Amino acid sequence: MNLDKTDEKILRNLMVDARLSARQLALKLGMSTVTVLSRIKKMEKEKIINGYSAIIDHEKLGYSLTAIIEIIAKNDKVVDVEEEISKFENVCGVYDITGSTDTIIIAKFKERNELSKFVKELASIPNVENTITHVVLNTAKEDFRLS
Repeated sequence: MNLDKTDEKILRNLMVDARLSARQLALKLGMSTVTVLSRIKKMEKEKIINGYSAIIDHEKLGYSLTAIIEIIAKNDKVVDVEEEISKFENVCGVYDITGSTDTIIIAKFKERNELSKFVKELASIPNVENTITHVVLNTAKEDFRLS
């Protein structure tokens, strides 16, 4: 699906506030509610919009530790390893990357012992050859919206 300027405006506004109704968006963008609704439905069908969620301050919920963990997989089992890691509750992101490691994951924890247990569980996953864990000291920015 090719996005035009109108689709991009709708997406930009939804990234800032996904709670906007189609009517509110239509008023803001100067178009009809039917047009906005049909374009949103089309982008949902095409999986450009995969869902709507709130942006949470994890630290206020007690998740004060963020870990960035590099994974080296055995042989050609990277996809299998990534699928298994994606099932873990604390994992926020799993990225298949270039370079000396195969995968990078971002995960959040409330306590150091949770991180320790998690890293040990990672090492026990079949076809995980090695892990390298980085603990985030300060977060200057964490916002995956492109706006």
